[in-house]
Amino acid sequence: MKDNYLTVTALTRYIKRKMDTDPHLRQVWLRGEISNFKHHSRGHMYLTIKDDHSRIQAVMFAGNNRMLKFIPENGMNVLIKGEISVFEAYGQYQLYIQHMEPDGIGALYVAYEQLKEKLQQQGYFDEKYKQEIPHLPNKIGIITSPTGAAVKDIITTIKRRYPIVDLTILPVLVQGEAAARSIKQAIETANEIGDFDLLIVGRGGGSIEELWSFNEEIVAKAIFESTIPIISAVGHETDTTISDYVADLRAPTPTGAAELAVPSRQELIEKIETLKRIAMKDMQEKLKQQQQHLARLKQAYAFRYPYQLLKQKEQELDANMEQLKKGITAKLAESQQRYQYLRARFTVQQPGKQIERAKQQLQQFIKQQHVLMKQLHTEKARSLYNEMNKLSLLNPLEIMKRGFSIPYTNSGQIIKSVHAVERGDRISLRVADGQLRCQITEVEEEKRNG
Repeated sequence: MKDNYLTVTALTRYIKRKMDTDPHLRQVWLRGEISNFKHHSRGHMYLTIKDDHSRIQAVMFAGNNRMLKFIPENGMNVLIKGEISVFEAYGQYQLYIQHMEPDGIGALYVAYEQLKEKLQQQGYFDEKYKQEIPHLPNKIGIITSPTGAAVKDIITTIKRRYPIVDLTILPVLVQGEAAARSIKQAIETANEIGDFDLLIVGRGGGSIEELWSFNEEIVAKAIFESTIPIISAVGHETDTTISDYVADLRAPTPTGAAELAVPSRQELIEKIETLKRIAMKDMQEKLKQQQQHLARLKQAYAFRYPYQLLKQKEQELDANMEQLKKGITAKLAESQQRYQYLRARFTVQQPGKQIERAKQQLQQFIKQQHVLMKQLHTEKARSLYNEMNKLSLLNPLEIMKRGFSIPYTNSGQIIKSVHAVERGDRISLRVADGQLRCQITEVEEEKRNG
């Protein structure tokens, strides 16, 4: 009976073999909603697929999810192709996903919207990073397929509009798995060369799959980091790629990019002709004004009679010189008179005698100060002596010199009453020249009449 018991491992392996050999479980097409999504650091994706009533654990290994064009998220409805098997370690069946795409909208569209939102948050589309397109470029690099119609349209349009510009084609793949890396490397190469004033990056129209290389993050990053201004020219006017948002300028078509890249030769010629006409008109007007001014100068007195004008100016110079001499002489005489006046006043004032008188007055003031200070000192000394005498009269030591003494108890308290001591107590008497130790032999209280 014991031989009939199976181990858990044996039972699990049996169930797994049953499922693995069931043709209905080898290829399962499933529709459901993603929950509990987790993208492991090793690249594997673990998730739960559910509907309103049931759920199943699922895993999509890195080898399969590497080709996804979108990032799965919780709550997303998806269409799945996979197989059912058992994960032996836990003894549970689960779905092994081989292919997955969003339900209702294409995977490429989801990937496009997700990358667009990501790059927008990172500032790739901000106007502050857009570079100015040069007005008259000398050298333009064209990054596109060398065999497509787009490159022919671009070259034809540029040569027609602005034939003096130097064009260089940097051939790339514009669709397929290797296209994005090819475009990225071409942009980086152009920047390394550093000889281009402008780059045109694009291709002709096509489906979203055909245009997808221009929606790749590596292409967007290369455009954003380019130090050369870039015009994006991808597809038709209705096609909008990530490259269009990141580029410094978006053209609706490759032909439109060529028109935006260079000015029109005919328009430049017409503009030059217009400027020539304006310049010629301004020069004629200026010449007319100068001719009128010259005519007025020719009619001026100085040009018609220069000799008479010269003689007149010489006479005016002589008159001015004479007037200047008179002014200088008068000013000198006035200054001399002023000097004599001040000198006479100085002599009358006799400053030496005034200084001597001031010295004598100062000596008198000093003597008076000495006398006053001496008187004040005598008065203050006399006042101090009187105050000292008053203090001497109040000094207890002076009183004791006249025969008085002060009694103290053994604790050092002054005895003010017979009640402070008793017969037999020892006391001290403080006299003028020392101290006496005594003992109370009798205490008598003086009777006072009330």
